[in-house]
Amino acid sequence: MAGGGLAREAAQQIAAGGSAGLVEICLMHPLDVVKTRFQIQRGSADPNRYKSVGDSFRTIFRTEGLFGFYKGILPPILAETPKRAVKFFTFEQYKKLLGYMSLPPGFQPSTLAYARHIIKTEGMGLQGLNKGLTATLGRHGVFNMVYFGFYFNVKNIIPANKDPTLEFLRKFGIGLTSGTIASIINIPFDVAKSRIQGPQPVPGDIKYRTCFQTMATVYQEEGFFALYKGLVPKIMRLGPGGAVMFLVYEYTYLWLQENW
Repeated sequence: MAGGGLAREAAQQIAAGGSAGLVEICLMHPLDVVKTRFQIQRGSADPNRYKSVGDSFRTIFRTEGLFGFYKGILPPILAETPKRAVKFFTFEQYKKLLGYMSLPPGFQPSTLAYARHIIKTEGMGLQGLNKGLTATLGRHGVFNMVYFGFYFNVKNIIPANKDPTLEFLRKFGIGLTSGTIASIINIPFDVAKSRIQGPQPVPGDIKYRTCFQTMATVYQEEGFFALYKGLVPKIMRLGPGGAVMFLVYEYTYLWLQENW
């Protein structure tokens, strides 16, 4: 393929991946808010404890309104859209390499202002802007390994269907299962990340410092199932979200190949 063709293919993959990331974030962010609220709870003594997923939705809507479900959406849009564009592009190149072809004003505080405040008060290190870096790397690494690996292996095993509706459902089902399994496997890293980056139990005393130390502390003090706090909203978010992301990517990429 000529250089121009390679550049066009790369641009198509990046555009399709970015579109998939943006759509998935906008649709599924409310469940991400609920998941994070669950993970930073610390047992029945927490005065702001949510009793269930349904209770958390009702409470957030009653106390914060509809926009409460979209708090903090700007950072993932700014970070995840280009990240997922690069993710899909990189995966496509690895497939080739390995021969594996088949809101209103006042809606939320300024993201840049938050970043400046963190750098000013806590610096750029592992207790500042890069707090929770190891847990974040573990969370994303484990998730993507399972998510991409399962999706493309199973997709090649289950025959494609000539009926467009059935083919859509085939891809949706595989994407849903991929996102669900990856969520179950990587959620302890997610809990550790939320504890490290969230408010500490005692202000001024850093209890949760590193990824595996945090997992061990949560396990010792709260039990095994505390490492799976927020699993239901996480699956509700990343199960369908995983399906949406792959579907948007594949159909957008196909459209770009045919029209660009």
